[in-house]
Amino acid sequence: MTANPESAIIVAGGSGSRMQSNLPKQFLTVTGQPILMHTIRRFYNYNPEIELVIVLPQNQIALWEALCAQHAFEIKHQVVAGGNTRFQSVKNGLAAVLQTGVVAVHDGVRPFVSEKIIADAFQVAGEKGNAVVSVALKDSIREVQGETNQAVDRSHFRLIQTPQCFEFALLKKAYELPEENTFTDDASVVEKLGININLTEGSYENIKITTPEDLLWAEVLHQKRQGFKLQK
Repeated sequence: MTANPESAIIVAGGSGSRMQSNLPKQFLTVTGQPILMHTIRRFYNYNPEIELVIVLPQNQIALWEALCAQHAFEIKHQVVAGGNTRFQSVKNGLAAVLQTGVVAVHDGVRPFVSEKIIADAFQVAGEKGNAVVSVALKDSIREVQGETNQAVDRSHFRLIQTPQCFEFALLKKAYELPEENTFTDDASVVEKLGININLTEGSYENIKITTPEDLLWAEVLHQKRQGFKLQK
């Protein structure tokens, strides 16, 4: 049981085009269940009392409800219609949040986020106002400018993941700003207010499933985690 109320907005607006599928990627199955159900369960397992708001395109809500009935999926959650952009979708999700403690925003197709990663992000956000999950780069990188490029120190950069957690009032204020093309995630929106962003440690297994190759990795990761459970 956590001291402060917690909410999670899970944004699932994928179309499935990069997955080369007619079915939206959040509804594709991993070990027999839609990806989005696995994602929701991660947050429920972390805190069974967490408020869950799922943001879906309006034309996908009926399909999601049918899938929940088909799979007897009973974890309590609220579904709201998204907007034309991620910014608008998160804003719609925020309007549906009833709790006023710390709120997380998470990608619906990141089903392998661990309870520890979620817990750490909520804890830091509760103490410092925000927390954004990230991992170090493993590959060398180069900065490209026109037809020239040069090596840069990868230790100065991080790959950003979700969840991204914020005090509710702070995130609400940030999403009252006019939308800009530079808003690629929630951290970039909050940063526009002049707020310093705190980074917490993520995991290379916390993948975002967007391509057919990712789906193959998802099956492997799920089997790996099931194996760990059987060994305990």
